[in-house]
Amino acid sequence: MTRRFTAHTGVVAVLQRDNVDTDAIIPSREMKQVGKTGLADGLFANWRYTDVASRQPNPEFVLNRANQAGTTILLAGHNFGCGSSREHAVWALSEWGIKVIIAPSFGAIFFENCVRNGVLPLALEAAAVAQIASAVSADPQSRTVSVDLERLQITAPDGTMRPFVLDSEYREQLLSGLDQIDRTSAKYAAQIQAFEDHHRSGEPWMFL
Repeated sequence: MTRRFTAHTGVVAVLQRDNVDTDAIIPSREMKQVGKTGLADGLFANWRYTDVASRQPNPEFVLNRANQAGTTILLAGHNFGCGSSREHAVWALSEWGIKVIIAPSFGAIFFENCVRNGVLPLALEAAAVAQIASAVSADPQSRTVSVDLERLQITAPDGTMRPFVLDSEYREQLLSGLDQIDRTSAKYAAQIQAFEDHHRSGEPWMFL
């Protein structure tokens, strides 16, 4: 099971840096947990803190600004999430509270990791991303953005609606909250049960 996503309205943080790799999102030294939790503190650690060891916040970094409190949508640059395939990058973003990432393009593995973890990776043309960035920057708290996955539509702060595209398989996975194994199990439940029943009757000693 993954986190189900249907629609969301939230505060947007603008981080329009190109080629932000997974090591920038969660540096390797911050990956001290074996599970999906406990990673948010290390999110963008090299940028969020003026001193990483003492966790002294960098007031210039976008996520540390007072007007970005409660940010749930990240507006990023080209090739966001490139680099290594570490799924921790998505885990850290999700635990911190990010539900949607909007960018002109994404690292391929990062994109899939987002879907697997219930975070919507939304690809828009660079000009559209820039327009949204301009619209929200003056007052992120009041100029929120809405994303509707069922309608494949994003609504800017001024009410302008813009369609977006997402592969139907990814869309179904996010809407249902079911990962690939869950979806396969549900789709072929009858066949799986028939196989198990046949196996049990033919080799009962296997189930003692």
